[in-house]
Amino acid sequence: MTQYLTVTETAQYLNTSPRFVRRLVAARRIAFYRIGRHVRFAVTDLDAWLAQNRVEPFPHRVHPRRPGAR
Repeated sequence: MTQYLTVTETAQYLNTSPRFVRRLVAARRIAFYRIGRHVRFAVTDLDAWLAQNRVEPFPHRVHPRRPGAR
């Protein structure tokens, strides 16, 4: 069974503020369910959103020193 979270619970799950979650909803940047005036988030949707927004690091490159550089 899918678990649904409130705005406050979602903020805790994402380790952010409730205001940030509301801004994501207003900008339609995150999937949500509207039940009347209530907004709910599926944990599976949150996990997919987190995976989609993952940023991979650049590979570490060692730059050779220029002659005369200190």
